[in-house]
Amino acid sequence: MAERVIGKVGRVVGPVVEAREVAGVEMLEMVFVGDERLVGEVVRIRGDAAWIQVYEDTTGLRPGTPVYGKGEPLSVELGPGLLGGIYDGVQRPLDVLRAQSGDFISKGIHVTALDRERRWEFEPVAEAGSEVFPGQIIGHVRETELIEHRIMVPPRMGGTLMDIAPPGEYALEDVIGRLKGDGGERELKLYQKWPVRVGRPYKTRRPHTVPLITGQRVLDTLFPVARGGVVVVPGGFGTGKTMVQHALAKWCDADLVVYIGCGERGNEMTEVLLDFPRLIDPRTGRYLMERTILIANTSNMPVAAREASIYTGITLAEYYRDMGYHVAVMADSTSRWAEALRELSGRLEEMPADEGFPAYLPTRLAEFYERAGAVETLSGADGSITTIGAVSPPGGDFSEPVTQHTKRFVRAFWALDKQLANARHYPSVSWLASYSEYTDDVTEWWDETTNGEWKDLRSSIISIMQREARLERVVKLVGADVLPDSQRLILETANIFKNAFLQQNAFDEVDAFCVAEKQYRMLKIIVRFYDLALEAIKKGGTLVGLKKLGVMRDIMQMKFEYANEDAGKLEELEKKLEESINEFGSIFG
Repeated sequence: MAERVIGKVGRVVGPVVEAREVAGVEMLEMVFVGDERLVGEVVRIRGDAAWIQVYEDTTGLRPGTPVYGKGEPLSVELGPGLLGGIYDGVQRPLDVLRAQSGDFISKGIHVTALDRERRWEFEPVAEAGSEVFPGQIIGHVRETELIEHRIMVPPRMGGTLMDIAPPGEYALEDVIGRLKGDGGERELKLYQKWPVRVGRPYKTRRPHTVPLITGQRVLDTLFPVARGGVVVVPGGFGTGKTMVQHALAKWCDADLVVYIGCGERGNEMTEVLLDFPRLIDPRTGRYLMERTILIANTSNMPVAAREASIYTGITLAEYYRDMGYHVAVMADSTSRWAEALRELSGRLEEMPADEGFPAYLPTRLAEFYERAGAVETLSGADGSITTIGAVSPPGGDFSEPVTQHTKRFVRAFWALDKQLANARHYPSVSWLASYSEYTDDVTEWWDETTNGEWKDLRSSIISIMQREARLERVVKLVGADVLPDSQRLILETANIFKNAFLQQNAFDEVDAFCVAEKQYRMLKIIVRFYDLALEAIKKGGTLVGLKKLGVMRDIMQMKFEYANEDAGKLEELEKKLEESINEFGSIFG
């Protein structure tokens, strides 16, 4: 739509601009403010005044300068070329911005999100004259070596496909088809636009039955998340939230990853921007960026753009979900996003709620996490978005509003522990404070993979860890030496589980990622050790004698010595364990 003057700047309050003498403007309309045409969005209308949150630095903006209306909401461009891209919070490609303005982004730069000059090899799959429906796939483009980009009829459009372009190379602005429907004749191109604050439609939601395998044993075994699930990762400064999300982005079995660096420190995002383009996808041997989109909105960028970056990222994820892909969204961190909400709310002079956050914070959190899920797409395919949001509670206080409100809308809680992080135990996920409500949903999948033993093994080890926590309180008072060997065995088994199973070395080629079969077999060996050792102790054996068995060293080193492709060989270690302890127990009858 054509731009038009809708009013003029009346007052500037940081990232918020009050426009006066406003006419013909709508809520959430995208606008350009002042002579530099700063990008903004209308967030309040009252009489002939409108309040605009501006996504760029408002320094130097003067009252009386014009405000231009775009006539449409803040939207993102969806089409070939997204993968491998690095964008700011309003989907401006950072490499293009740098080429135009240098290392620091200048105000008022307007660039397209997708390259209009690049040509793509288009292969149609629909025929001219056929009836098509919203979301139907009408052609393919090879976006990267890993991902086939499926060109879809935009949502809310359907009718008769009057014509479609033959196979060949096309730019984004080229017309590849014409559609005649109730709204008249419409042109179809390789890309489409969608407002970021509106979730893309789908047919129906699917149940959560398949786990998202992360390769991190503490997560997959103790606190699994299903494809299409939502997780929060809370932790204080230095507990490794970003490390966990980096590991998940690299190793999880999602088809695509959207990584949102929302308000994080510049050095952390620099690490992501430098490392990710060089990382090799361990599952395909290709560059990880071929299936990754990065949204970089650091803490020194305009605060309003931080608020928009979350919606930009989830909308890009929905687009690929609609093609039938499984997408993982890493939001690091939603606390910084909530702080942006708080600042903007304060500038708008709204009544504050808990700790100064706006009263609508829970609603905004719910709107974001609700856009995750496993669905049947409009085209009939299965797609999913798994959202993993980090929370940075000040001082590690999980009772603060962002953490507490987020817990209401997620079903998995991976609490990071400061003491574990200080002890260099990574991932520093607390096995006592964390939980997952997806366990029952994914049990059938795990049982099919593990001969029906996974649920019982998991219950056994959780019981051991809970008993160990109770015994630790006694040990702190009187010491471990006064405990009988049967109780000291609980402490020893828990120690083995912590160090040989839960702790992973991200820099070790073998231990950085663990497949489901290896996790199951390692867990089975540890639970089997406890059962056999307890029987030997009941016969008169001692824990000291058990610890001297040579097989104990093998158990402690099994995560390093058995590669994922050799997971089946762990069955030999289990037999060796049984033989060693049975031989030890036979001495005592």
